[in-house]
Amino acid sequence: MYSLLLAIIYIAFISLGLPDSLVGAGWPVMQQDLGVPIAFAGIITMIIAAGTIFSSLASERVTRRFGAGLVTAVSVGMTAAALVGFSFSDAFWMLCLWAIPYGLGAGAVDAALNNYVALHYAARHMNWLHACWGLGASISPFVMSYTIASGMGWSSAYLIIGVIQGVLTFALLASIPLWGKVNPIVREQGADAAPGDPASDAAGRGSSHVPLATALRIPGVILILTAFFAYCALESTAILWASTYLVNDRGVAAATAAAFASLFLLGITAGRFLAGFVADRVGDRWMIRGGFAVVGLGGVMLALPVETNFFALAGLVVAGLGCAPIYPAIIHSTPVNFGRRNSQAIIGIQMAAAYTGSTCAPPLFGAISAGTGMWIFPLFLGVLVVLGLVMSERLNALVARKAL
Repeated sequence: MYSLLLAIIYIAFISLGLPDSLVGAGWPVMQQDLGVPIAFAGIITMIIAAGTIFSSLASERVTRRFGAGLVTAVSVGMTAAALVGFSFSDAFWMLCLWAIPYGLGAGAVDAALNNYVALHYAARHMNWLHACWGLGASISPFVMSYTIASGMGWSSAYLIIGVIQGVLTFALLASIPLWGKVNPIVREQGADAAPGDPASDAAGRGSSHVPLATALRIPGVILILTAFFAYCALESTAILWASTYLVNDRGVAAATAAAFASLFLLGITAGRFLAGFVADRVGDRWMIRGGFAVVGLGGVMLALPVETNFFALAGLVVAGLGCAPIYPAIIHSTPVNFGRRNSQAIIGIQMAAAYTGSTCAPPLFGAISAGTGMWIFPLFLGVLVVLGLVMSERLNALVARKAL
């Protein structure tokens, strides 16, 4: 039962990553077919981001009422419907319309699934599950490339991924009885670590609603939200601007820069698979601490004023490997740091902070670099690394004082 549900969750994480790269991969063709400026992609992504932030903040109340299993199934169903809607859209306004359920579904399932895994499974699974998300996100551009190259068109890629999500929705609906039968794991830290009623806890129900204002007043929450914002900001900035930095500031050939920019993403995915083997022994705190340190090392390598580009290219890969354990470890440590009762509310807010950082940081860097030049890219990442590390260390100190 434990293993069966875990297998379904693994498939769910792969499936969740599938839609995330479709807009970027298909937009050069989509914007021509729809007759809109290329910059209009930002409108779609902003609508999706707004939906994910809203549903992340609302996820705690919804999950406590209906349970993690049902929320996950319905949310995946919403993204499936949205993707099928994308495939039949022949006007830009239709894409904007379907982006609403896409964002709402993505935010709710992200918060519900992450909290469920944090409560019920070991740290290694959190890392491997997020690696599976990266695997899904890496597959979808190939699906888009195939459908365009074969003459099927960009809409077929959305339809294929939408059908896959639809099949997963039925599998999740069938698995709902399993979600209440997996006992929560017992943590070694914190007075709130011991499981309560297994059935109600496993389903994401059984305790009172934690209002947003109450969750924000819990000591340390603002610290972890800032750390999470910083991490997601640096990740999304690196994904969008690394190639441009390598070309414009370091003189790297465009093809080489693109290849190493993709290695940053592959580094995150591979790093999470590797981190899963040591996460339980090392612990979440050291995974976060070490991850930020390695990203910082990668940033220094990017900025080294040497003639060869070897260190800059290698630094991007190192930064990707460093990014790998941070996101899963922050999520997995939430029940220990803030208590099981509060974890769903806080993880929902963390998801909102993550989407806010991912959405706002890349255009902010673009505006800054327009005035200063692309040389500021490693410095921008470095500031975010320091911010994330300082905030997470302050939280560790706070939790340690509370344990005394």
